[in-house]
Amino acid sequence: NQFHQERKMPMPSKRRSVLVHSSVETYTPPDTSSASEDEGSLRRQGRITSTPFQSHSNVEPWLNRVIQGSSTSSSASSTSSHPGGKPAAASNTFPCHSYISTDNHSAPPDVTTGLVEHLHHERPQLASVRGVPRGFNSSILETADGVPVNSRVSSKIQQLLNTLKRPKRPPLKEFFVDDFEELLEVQQPDPNQPKPEGNQMSVLKGEPLGVVTNWPPSLLAALQRWGTTQPKSPCLTALDTTGKAIYTLTYGKLWSRSLKLAYTLLNKLTTRNEPLLKPGDRVALVFPNSDPVMFMVAFYGCLLAELIPVPIEVPLTRKDAGSQQIGFLLGSCGVTLALTTDACQKGLPKAQTGEVVTFKGWPRLIWFVIDGKHLAKPAKDWHPQVRDASAEIAYIEYKTSKEGSTVGITISHASMLAHCHALTQACGYSEAETLTNVLDFKRDAGLWHGVLTSVMNRMHVISIPYALMKVNPLSWIQKVCSYKARVAVVKSRDMHWSLLAQRDQRDVSLSSLRMLIVADGANPWSISSCDAFLNVFQSRGLRPEVICPCASSSEALTVAIRRPPELGGPPPGKAVLSMNCLSFGVIRVDTEEKLSILTVQDVGQIMPGANVCVVKVDGTPYLCKADEVGEICVNSGATGMAYFGLLGITKNVFEVCISLLTATGVPVSDQPFTRTGLLGFVGPDYLVFVVGKLDGLMTVSGRRHNADDVVATALAVEPMKFVYRGRIAVFSVTVLHDDRIVLVAEQRPDASEEDSFQWMSRVLQAIDSIHQVGVYCLALVPANTLPKAPLGGIHVSETKQRFLEGALHPCNVLMCPHTCVTNLPKPRQKQPDVGPASMIVGNLVAGKRIAQASGRDVTQLEDNDQARKVIQFLYLADVLQWRAQTTPDHPLFLLLNSKGTVTSTASCIQLHKRAERVAVALMEKGRLNVGDHVALVYPPGVDLIATFYGCLYAGCIPITVRPPHPQNLATTLPTVKMIVEVSKSACILTTQVIMKLLKSKEAAAAVDIKTWPTILDTDDMPKKKLANIFRPASPDMLAYLDFSVSTTGILAGVKMSHAATSALCRSIKLQCELYPSRQIAICLDPYCGLGFALWCLCSVYSGHQSILVPPLELESNVSLWLSAVSQYKVRVTFCSYSVMEMCTKGLGTQTDMLRVINLSCVRTCMVVAEERPRITLTQSFSKLFKDLGLSARAVSTTFGCRVNVAICLQGTAGPDPTTVYVDMRALRHDRVRLVERGSPHSLPLMESGKILPGVKVIIAHTETKGPLGDSHLGEIWVSSPHNATGYYTVYGEEALHADHFTARLSFGDTQTIWARTGYLGFLRRTELTDASGERHDALYVVGSLDETLELRGMRYHPIDIETSVIRAHKSIAECAVFTWTNLLVVVVELEGSEQEALDLVALVTNVVLEEHYLIVGVVVIVDPGVIPINSRGEKQRMHLRDGFLADQLDPIYVAYNM
Repeated sequence: NQFHQERKMPMPSKRRSVLVHSSVETYTPPDTSSASEDEGSLRRQGRITSTPFQSHSNVEPWLNRVIQGSSTSSSASSTSSHPGGKPAAASNTFPCHSYISTDNHSAPPDVTTGLVEHLHHERPQLASVRGVPRGFNSSILETADGVPVNSRVSSKIQQLLNTLKRPKRPPLKEFFVDDFEELLEVQQPDPNQPKPEGNQMSVLKGEPLGVVTNWPPSLLAALQRWGTTQPKSPCLTALDTTGKAIYTLTYGKLWSRSLKLAYTLLNKLTTRNEPLLKPGDRVALVFPNSDPVMFMVAFYGCLLAELIPVPIEVPLTRKDAGSQQIGFLLGSCGVTLALTTDACQKGLPKAQTGEVVTFKGWPRLIWFVIDGKHLAKPAKDWHPQVRDASAEIAYIEYKTSKEGSTVGITISHASMLAHCHALTQACGYSEAETLTNVLDFKRDAGLWHGVLTSVMNRMHVISIPYALMKVNPLSWIQKVCSYKARVAVVKSRDMHWSLLAQRDQRDVSLSSLRMLIVADGANPWSISSCDAFLNVFQSRGLRPEVICPCASSSEALTVAIRRPPELGGPPPGKAVLSMNCLSFGVIRVDTEEKLSILTVQDVGQIMPGANVCVVKVDGTPYLCKADEVGEICVNSGATGMAYFGLLGITKNVFEVCISLLTATGVPVSDQPFTRTGLLGFVGPDYLVFVVGKLDGLMTVSGRRHNADDVVATALAVEPMKFVYRGRIAVFSVTVLHDDRIVLVAEQRPDASEEDSFQWMSRVLQAIDSIHQVGVYCLALVPANTLPKAPLGGIHVSETKQRFLEGALHPCNVLMCPHTCVTNLPKPRQKQPDVGPASMIVGNLVAGKRIAQASGRDVTQLEDNDQARKVIQFLYLADVLQWRAQTTPDHPLFLLLNSKGTVTSTASCIQLHKRAERVAVALMEKGRLNVGDHVALVYPPGVDLIATFYGCLYAGCIPITVRPPHPQNLATTLPTVKMIVEVSKSACILTTQVIMKLLKSKEAAAAVDIKTWPTILDTDDMPKKKLANIFRPASPDMLAYLDFSVSTTGILAGVKMSHAATSALCRSIKLQCELYPSRQIAICLDPYCGLGFALWCLCSVYSGHQSILVPPLELESNVSLWLSAVSQYKVRVTFCSYSVMEMCTKGLGTQTDMLRVINLSCVRTCMVVAEERPRITLTQSFSKLFKDLGLSARAVSTTFGCRVNVAICLQGTAGPDPTTVYVDMRALRHDRVRLVERGSPHSLPLMESGKILPGVKVIIAHTETKGPLGDSHLGEIWVSSPHNATGYYTVYGEEALHADHFTARLSFGDTQTIWARTGYLGFLRRTELTDASGERHDALYVVGSLDETLELRGMRYHPIDIETSVIRAHKSIAECAVFTWTNLLVVVVELEGSEQEALDLVALVTNVVLEEHYLIVGVVVIVDPGVIPINSRGEKQRMHLRDGFLADQLDPIYVAYNM
């Protein structure tokens, strides 16, 4: 059933092109390696089967059954290291691959069902009516635990309970508790979680360092001794990639060449006659992994010259993972010189000058090649000082932290010597032994054993380069065999690889080994490698007891090592621990053979001469209890000293004072300890067990998980089939105040989409059942694309960095925020609402005024005779006739084309005559009656204006309609048809071109062209005089219909009476001080709203000249509008957001070319909009064109809507628009809370211009319809002489909207009739004074009520979520959000390569969680231009939603967040 369930999961859909991986050539050759560092694709076999353990009775009770005899006890024990999938009912072994069993009774929790149900059941109602407001199901309130309120308990009992819960008399402040302080849920600790019960640990003391006769006083003294007394003795043999020995360095050669180098460095390198280096300077050592000989000479040469070597990796390209951080380290160490070999120097990238390039973030370096020919012979009288070991720095080892920063750890001469001494004693090294070293000799165990301790004991090291291991994984075993090596230093990876290369194992023998040091014995998977290796090689002479795991850290060097058999340590131990208890930091032996156990092996005993203790991971370093996991700390003479140049963190790590767990915190010892970064405990026989590293620690809701363990679990899910070379990285990212686990794997080039999806679901289930933790994001990337660490492993911090920057380029992503994110605030419970009366009383008590404001009084404003003259005319048609008589040649309109040339003009008399001709044509050709509706389908221009007045002259009702787009008839023509039908137009007036288009074959494909009403073209009309011009019987008669499609996709026409039309013109004239002598420039669409009024009505009423710039023309000439403003020295101009955006984007880079434009004439530039002002756009516009003289105060916005097209306009007088910052979280609860600029969650809101003369505004409660107080959020209601009189028809829903135009307050002033705008906003009285000397009331528009999303009981404005999303990644061009069955859907336009598409999924999810506490349900990634935008530049989110549901978006990728 498991497989069947998995299939129902909505697979993320993806466009084919994304799947095409880059071509085969680009794949680098395989480099077998994996997770943290590079432990090859270990198929933790152990995870899969389990056998009963033998138990020892003599062990401390809490570790009962930990020890499993020696690690050889049986070959079966090897497979028991990680019992894996659920044991099937009867048997307890089954093959590797069926990791998650398919038995019915215990199928793992199905991660997929949650969504599946939605998909099946919600489908039918998706296509429901357009107009239903969002959040319509919010009536079914749910309590916090998801039970519908109206169930189970009778209301009486509920009331009783509530009363009992209520305190008698709450203290006063509780009346004012703000319920929007959305507190994130804090995870309450589980009362049943395991707690440590053992006694407090004491400090563990290692055996004393033995006294050795004639032990040299320093490492250099040892080198001098061997170099002069045993010069022929072999020191180091280097191999080539075929495994041939290419060179053996003797102790004599090492000594003489180191001397030469020391002499050359100190005496032969000068700058401006000064020596380049002085003792104590740091020098970079840049040597490839294949050249240990040169490295050794360079290292000892620096020590002899008293210089400090800083070994680093060879930078191959300028973009190596982590290379910038290394550069930072070199810079902070003040490195100016880099030593390297000739071959390596030739391979480095060069600049034109032939010098090595300066790598990104690196200091300028001088590169010095140390091959023989560049070294000088020391002068006769020159002898280096071979001092006794001191506390001076000997060398610096680099280390990359979890965050990716690189630090340098300083090791003193004394520590270096003490560490060599301790290793010699612990490993029983003797003179002239042979050792094979597979590790990197530049740092860590490879350096300690293969370069330092080996010289101390005159040992012979066979160095096996990484390149040879890649070609022949058995090479190290063959070398042990041929050189009869006594010791080998390897990592689990090397053992694992040699198992996979079975071919030549027959004739090798490992009987010479007395010690096989496993340098990463502290890794969770080292035990299975050790066991499997022993299984195969025991028959070839490998004795079980020679396997010696060890634990080390860069700060404390070697921490513990299992002693070789001849030194007689205790028998090896094995602990089988409960993963669940470990996640609480408690050690419990697992007795039930459950899925989730961790088997660890000991890493031996602590080092000679060291003191070790285990301290609590968080907070004060108290000693742990015996059964508690903590950080291992070491105090000895052989640890690092400090992080170079970083005093603060040095104190925290190298100088830890450890306290006993008592109230007083008595210090354990006066000696400071060094933190190792290893997490573990001390078991029976004082054996050290390590269960993880601090670097890989992920604390998810209070439980600790280890990255390596999670990697091991993922690898156990059929890795060979799917994961490329076992390369998996696991790390955590902080989202919403908790760690979230991210797993990234490289998938094999041949893996299918189906495979990958199945594998991902299995991994999720495996991690869930074994670690009981959710994975936040699982990403698959193409093979070989994760950043590599120096030895081919995955560079985890760089991977994390790329993930967070959106530069990982995954080819598959699965996010599971719904299961992981458990600390969201509780959904908001709507309070039973306070009645409107109490609200007024409350406001009065709080001293708040009712939020009400009005523009200036119209009656007192008329100032001159001519203005008074216009007022007598009730009808615009009369005004036009009067102007045609009194000022016939006064120009009213100039229309510009894209070149900026005037294509047509109209004076008063010309307009009047053209209108007459249209009226005649309507009556004679169209045979229309008074009151008939006429659709005007014209491009923006003078024809449109003339036909409008022609209709008024004939007594017809005009409706302006945007013509269909000839290239896009399929989507634009149906809208035209719909407006013509809904408006009941009896006739269409248009041009010949459009008339042909309406009747064309192409049009027939989109609409039924037989049902068009009469179509007349007005191109050549006879010159006839109109007998008499129609006069309406009363000003309340209908003048025109204004049709538009709202952002929610509803087509509605509003009725404008003659009185309202004149009042509108008068109001605008007063606000903008428009007179016949003025010129204004208009770059707006002329079809509806304020754009129509400014274009067609205002010039005729006020007599000013309008320069008309059709926005369409800007597509071929972006600077058209601004050039016109500059050329005509316009003081007042209007535009739309789309125009402003075109100018900002299109001219942003060309401001130099625009020097001819001068905008200093502009007093006000108003953006005509029906939405919250877009501050960022207006600000960037102002900033961009400031250089062209645009005043910072000029740009402002307007506000209008369907019920009243002009509520606010900045105009020419009055204070500048103000901006306030409100708390976005409060807005979700319908509250306004003003905050300071820059405070968290602040949202800037700009006032939408000044309220127009004659307009009154009030803020009403959306539900109770009562008036609200100052600075309270509610619906904006408006009353004014130019309100529209009603909807002509809302397509399909007359009843719903009847009260939009005739609303009354439920309390207070219940007489006034208001129109409801459908917008949320608030009024705020400012400190500014307006023209009349009163304090100025500012209106702030927050957003359309229809557009808001009801989620988790709160009200979200889509624009806020979209703003966050657009900021998440540079390639997000645009974004729109909507809801679908309670899921938030985010549609993102990707402006960049399709490779980046999947990077966006996690970033979008993160930012919406962080800033809005919402979980994104679906992320849809589409091409630029898919999100529909209307002529006003507003997003059509409902159209987009319909397109998404009908599967018409052709997305690049759709991710369903589970």
